[in-house]
Order: sequence, then C-alpha cells, then structure tokens
Amino acid sequence: MANYLVTGAAGFIASRVSELLLAAGHTVTGVDNLNDAYDVRIKEYRLNQLLPRPGFTFLRLDISQREAIDQLAAAGSFAAVINLAARAGVRQSVENPWVYVDTNVTGTLNLLELCRMQGIPKFILASTSSIYGEDAPLPTPESASSDYPLQVYAASKKGAEALCHAYHYLNGLDVTIFRYFTVYGPAPRPDMVMFRFTQWISEGRPVLLNGDGEQSRGFTYVDDIARGTILGLKPAGYEIINLGGSQVITINQLIRTLEGLIGRKAQVTRLPRHPADMSTNHANVQKAGELLGWEPVVSLEEGIARLVSWYQAERSWAADLKTT
Repeated sequence: MANYLVTGAAGFIASRVSELLLAAGHTVTGVDNLNDAYDVRIKEYRLNQLLPRPGFTFLRLDISQREAIDQLAAAGSFAAVINLAARAGVRQSVENPWVYVDTNVTGTLNLLELCRMQGIPKFILASTSSIYGEDAPLPTPESASSDYPLQVYAASKKGAEALCHAYHYLNGLDVTIFRYFTVYGPAPRPDMVMFRFTQWISEGRPVLLNGDGEQSRGFTYVDDIARGTILGLKPAGYEIINLGGSQVITINQLIRTLEGLIGRKAQVTRLPRHPADMSTNHANVQKAGELLGWEPVVSLEEGIARLVSWYQAERSWAADLKTT
C-alpha cells in the first residue's frame, strides 16, 4: 500500500479520489485551503466524509504559497502527487484572472518542485476539456489543437501542462495529465449547471439559461473520473489523456430530464449567451481505453438520478447553497 498526496482534497473530484484510495487500503494526505471560490459549506461537507476515515490526514495549506511546499516536504514521503487543486470555472476566470494563475500555474510549479526536491516519482495533473477551444473536432482527441484557449481558466491549465512537460524533460518525472470533460454527480460544485438546475427546479426558482439551450456537453460521472485518475498512477512517461462521457445531451434536454426526475416544471429565464461558454464538447477516449483500460460505466440517466437523489436527501441545507 502507498501514501499519496492529494491536493484540493475538499474539492469535488479530489474528495472522491481520496475515498477510493482509502477504500483500496492506501493512505492519503489531503491538502486544501478551503477558499471561498464557491460556497464553502459543500467543501466542509465533503471533507467531513473524509476526516473520520483511517489513513486520512488533512493539512490546510495553499499550494500557491512556497512556504506550503516546505510544510509538505516535512509531512512524509509520497508515492505520487495527485494535483487536483485548482481554481475552476470558465466564467469566473474572466472576472478574477490573477487567482487562476496563482493556483493553477504557480501552485502546479510549487508541487513539481516538491517532486524534484523529494524524489517523488509520479505526478498527476487535472486539466480540462476547455483547453481545446471552440473549433475542436468531435469527438475531440488529445491530438486536437490546444493553442487557442478561450478563457483564462483554460489558458492557466495550458500553462500548467507546459510546466509538467518541462519537469518531465529535465528531471525524468513521470507525468499523466487528464483533460476532464464536464464532470457531474453528488456533492458537486454548486456553480455547475447540473447542480444549479437541480436546485432551481426543485425550489421553484427561475432557471437562468444562457443562450438557446442547444449547447451540448459530454457529461462525465464523478466516480468514472475518479477511477480513471487512479488508473493513471501507473508509469506512463509523459501522457495527456482525455476522460469523458460517451453520452452527449443539450442543455434543453438536461432541463427536461431534471423536470421528469424532480416532478416539477422549470421556470426558464433566457439570457444572452456568455462569451466564455463553449458551444459543445465531447471526448474521444480511445487513448484512455488503450493505455488504462478505462471507459465510462455510469450512464447519464443513472448519474443524473443519483445527483437528484443526493440533493433530495441533503435538501435541508443544499437548497441554500449559493450557485453563483
């Protein structure tokens, strides 16, 4: 069994990765600064699921600060760094670009330096499908251009990827980069469309829809993402791998699906399309299958139903989560 450093441990994907690692008998040192990028109550909820688990240690640190790396160096030896800490969200990155560079670029640099100094052999980076921009072929392979990001969020992830390649080239660090496609599931970020619409429809609030609703997404269930991320711990040299769902739906179809599950009609308020939004995304995951034996297994219908069930079970407080 191994000891892993998981950053962003109170986050949506990292908390699930930590749970699966612990269930497999590994130990996890989880790092998070519990910032207020979105409603911190959901971060505390996820973290509270982890804290009682044997083998889990939590450190409240900000990876963008160099002194945090000194503290991590003193925390023990790690078989790998799984860097899932990030400022996420394309729209917010337009409003506050500096914090995205601090966390996603400088934070990644600090963790790569930790690997170099401590001789940690493996580094996993969470990247994003947003990196492919607007005109990518569909379904999108890893070979598609990532040279023209549309938002600071995607640009910051491109910078983090470039740093990873430099440390692989200079120091022989084994690196696997995952480009995630539109992750959803229970206890998500409350600013994500799947949660926002679930909450708004459930509570009879206006459903704010940017654009005509014909934007489409290849939504990917969080357990599939977490499972694929852990498979990436195997030696790879340097690889960039898409993880994405096989089912694509429009936002209008998503609203109709949620209406059926919740049993309530959406009160849709249409707004102009946000300039940072991509019109579609859909992953080609052939490489993940070939290198990792991975494919998505949770159907969109089952995954959405699980999210709605979670929301209904946690509605007493989830109804008040801030969605912007």
